[in-house]
Amino acid sequence: MNLLQTLEAEQMAALKEKKKATPDFRPGDTLKVNVKVVDVTYDEKTKQNKTRERIQAFEGVCIARQGAGLNESFTVRKLSYGEGVERVFPVYSPLVDSVVVVRKGKVRRAKLYYLRGRTGKAARISERTENAGPEAAA
Repeated sequence: MNLLQTLEAEQMAALKEKKKATPDFRPGDTLKVNVKVVDVTYDEKTKQNKTRERIQAFEGVCIARQGAGLNESFTVRKLSYGEGVERVFPVYSPLVDSVVVVRKGKVRRAKLYYLRGRTGKAARISERTENAGPEAAA
């Protein structure tokens, strides 16, 4: 392991201690990503900027994961008022409060960009069940 990888591993360990562990998820899973949103307003009376922090949920299907280490990120797609919205979240971002896996999806691709052209029933992803094989019964 070279110096850069060592430093990156130390930074990842420090970040993992601070915040909750991210669950294991893969493309096709439906995620609820809680994002910290900072609202900055200017108050005329006191002549100061006021900052308010709140948590906003972004729920959609994970269509891609890319990168490795500190640079790892994932893309979440949802439909909002009939319009497709995609957001890219870095895994180790301080703005990502938590990630919750709502539903596990069964897909055969690593990148689900084909969902961009589909709506309604065509965009459905079947649910993945763990231990569904014949060896699970034994």
